[in-house]
Amino acid sequence: MSDALRIRTGPFGRVALLDMDRSLVRHAHPHCHVLLKVDGADTSFLVGDKVAHLTDESAVLINAWTPHAYVHRPDAPRTIILALYIEPTWLAMLRGNWAASGGAGFFGKISDAITPEIRKQTLELSASMVHAPTAGADHESQLSALMVAVIERFTPWRTIGDSLRDAARTQSIDWRVSKAITEIRTDPGSIGGVDQLAQSAGMSRANFFRVFEASTGVTPRVFLNMIRLEQAVSATLSSDVSFGTLSDRLGFSTQAHFTRFFRDHAGVAPSNFRATSRLGDLSNFLRL
Repeated sequence: MSDALRIRTGPFGRVALLDMDRSLVRHAHPHCHVLLKVDGADTSFLVGDKVAHLTDESAVLINAWTPHAYVHRPDAPRTIILALYIEPTWLAMLRGNWAASGGAGFFGKISDAITPEIRKQTLELSASMVHAPTAGADHESQLSALMVAVIERFTPWRTIGDSLRDAARTQSIDWRVSKAITEIRTDPGSIGGVDQLAQSAGMSRANFFRVFEASTGVTPRVFLNMIRLEQAVSATLSSDVSFGTLSDRLGFSTQAHFTRFFRDHAGVAPSNFRATSRLGDLSNFLRL
């Protein structure tokens, strides 16, 4: 069973130190997503339709909204992964044009060789999260340095804004897709499926599917699941809402189905996710 060793959240997004021994389903995030190996077996992710290898010497780099899945071999040892889900708005505070990390094309490759400095920073941040769980300011400072090193290593960041600006001029989101996205974000639990969204948009299922994916880069189902996951993560981290209530709110027929969904997308059960994310708060309490 996979385990969340530590989770840190803040304006930067979230950082999870995960001990993985099971695969994750195909999913996407609205974040700049970087995966770095800390310990254990080499492993791989499926990013789009290509395999990206995660080793001591290489990182997996996933642009926002890019569908991906974790592929864990049943006979392979466990892998400890530092998973970074970084908010583009936070990166923009480091350098203005890093807001482009919220769109496609920020990373040119899905996997590439890391530098010794990135390896060192990865291990130092991971160790600090485990041994000093209350040191939030230190973690954010370490994360800033790590992300600067990653972006300078893996992106043409000095010109990335210009290239994305040119690409954006040729792309637009169909108004019917925008309407569906608003509907999904407002109340994902009320969405019965793609057929309901297509009907609401006044389109055939096949046409809606095609236009939605052309506009967003992901299928309607992946997008809906992404919104459900992010709302589940937010509620799990920031409130004491019961998982039964959260399950109902997000449209799951049973709490068991919600728990399986959360585990298949985030790697661990929501109870583990919540408990681990609050280790720092608990440590502060015990020091009073």
